[in-house]
Order: sequence, then C-alpha cells, then structure tokens
Amino acid sequence: MEKKLNKFFKNKSILITGGTGSFGNKAVEILLKYNPEKIIVFSRDELKQYEMRNKFPQKNLRFFLGDVRDLERLKFALKNVDCVIHAAALKHVPKAEYDPYEFVKTNIIGTQNLISAAISNNVKKVMLVSTDKAVSPVNLYGSTKLCAEKIIVSSNNTIGHENIKFSVSRYGNVINSRGSLIPNINDKINNNKNLKLTHKDMTRFFITLEEGVLFTLKNFLRMQGGEIFIPKIKSFRINDILKFFAKKNNLKVNVIGIREGEKIHEVLISDEESKYTINFNDFYLIRPAVLLSKKKNYLNSLIGEKGKKLKENFLYTSKNVSTLTDKDIRYFLQVSE
Repeated sequence: MEKKLNKFFKNKSILITGGTGSFGNKAVEILLKYNPEKIIVFSRDELKQYEMRNKFPQKNLRFFLGDVRDLERLKFALKNVDCVIHAAALKHVPKAEYDPYEFVKTNIIGTQNLISAAISNNVKKVMLVSTDKAVSPVNLYGSTKLCAEKIIVSSNNTIGHENIKFSVSRYGNVINSRGSLIPNINDKINNNKNLKLTHKDMTRFFITLEEGVLFTLKNFLRMQGGEIFIPKIKSFRINDILKFFAKKNNLKVNVIGIREGEKIHEVLISDEESKYTINFNDFYLIRPAVLLSKKKNYLNSLIGEKGKKLKENFLYTSKNVSTLTDKDIRYFLQVSE
C-alpha cells in the first residue's frame, strides 16, 4: 500500500482545509514523504500557520490564509490543485447547541463553497473528513456533518461529468487530537483535579491520528465517487479509560451527567444505511443510495480489494465493546507504565 500511496501522491498538488489542526499536521507529515509537487495548508489561523512553518520548513509546503465561508478565496486557493482533503469544521458539541448558525456557516455552507470552488477549478478528487456524530444525529454538530456528507455525496450526481470525484471518510474519536478526551484527562492530571465522566455506560469509537490520516489517504486510491468509507476500529467504555488514569494518578472519577447533545453510544453505520453497505477486509463502504452511473462497481475498489454486501439491519455501534485490560489501554493509548 505504501508504494501505491507514493505513486498516487507523487507530483500531486494537495490542499488541506483546516490544515493547521491535529489532522492537518499529521497529514502534512505523512504526505511530505510521498514527494508531492506542493501541499497547501488552508486555514484562518495565522499563528498556527507560523508555528507549522517552523515545524515543516520544506519548500513544497505552502500556507494560505482563508476561511471556507469565503467562496472567492477558496476559488483562488484551489487553482491548479489535484486533490483536496476537507478537514475544516467547527466540532465542539455543546458549543454548537449555543451558536448553531456559526456551525451551519462553516460545516454546511463552507462545504458547499468548497464543492463549487473545486468544480470551478477542475480539481480531480475531494475527500470530506467526517465523524460518527453524523449518523442519526441528536445534536447540531452531528446534523451539520450529516448535511456535509449528503451534499458531498450528491455532488457526484449533479456535476454533469465524471472528471471530479467527491467522497467521505467517516470515523470515530481521534486519540490525542486537540480538545479530545486524552488531552482533557492530561489537563486534569496536571492540575491534580478529579476526572469527570458524563455517564457510566458511555462508549466511543477511537482511532489514532496516524490511522485516521492513513485511512483517508488510502481512500483517495479507492474512491470512484459517492462512497462513504468507514474503518473497522475499536470502541472503548469511557469509564474504563478514566479508571485507568485515575488509578495511575490517585484521582477519583466523578459522574456529572450527560452534556448537551451527547449520546451514550455512537454509531458508525446505521441499520438504515446497512442496505447500501459493502464489507471489505478492514473497512466498510456505503455506496450512494441513488446510482446514476452504471460504470461504478462498488463491490471492487480501484486498487483490487473485493467486498461483499452486508445483510440489512446491520448496526455498527460503539456499544459492542469488550472489556479492556490496563495492558490493552496502554498499548492503544500509547501511554507508559
């Protein structure tokens, strides 16, 4: 797979929206190994761009100040770009409940702006980075990501030609990403504060940052347009993780109640989506519900992987979790003894 990735991305021009975030930093680190013509980091944070430039001095890395809410700026940034990773999003679940339209402007309108700008510039492939929160959403953030997925997938049917492809990579919580569970736990530990749990039965899917980036990059090789790619990943009981850190640092775990917009369990494939889902060795693929092109055979990926249709009413939920030992947690969370 490494050789295929190198062959695909070599001499390509790649733009990453929201490129100064955790995902963007890791994506740049990995993509630079494949000798692209250039990588463009598109974001609205000048300080993070400055810090990232100091971290990555390579000449084929460019920085572009801009906001996905600004269509004209996106059109200018996407000139002569081959591939786009769309990672820009507002994502704080409780905050979305208080400032909903700000999330709409970035996550939905910003995605539509990207689609329009990509079509105007004849970009070849666009990949949206999405989340399990988009499945049967109960909060505003998840609803905006569901809308983003829908307009990305449907764009393949409305552009009137097949020179540009739009697809989605959907997965769960990213370990150690900014604002996620582990950094919050570490902050509590550093300040000698007890850990907070919103519900004792709560579970979540988890993926490492590198796994998430590599999965997204591999999907550029697989994509025919219109797919939602979902990796086969582990899920944890949050209480097991907190108890591990509490024991390690002589702290308590306090149950504080569910926050605005939270679910007890997350879902990566709903039972309604299962009728369109194809099972591959290490990932699932949800094909578009509306098939306007007979040329696409989603049972076979473009790199030779073969899949089988799933039975209907399949549900891929974080609730199906096995009890983890301290050793398992140390390995997956990459923490020391």
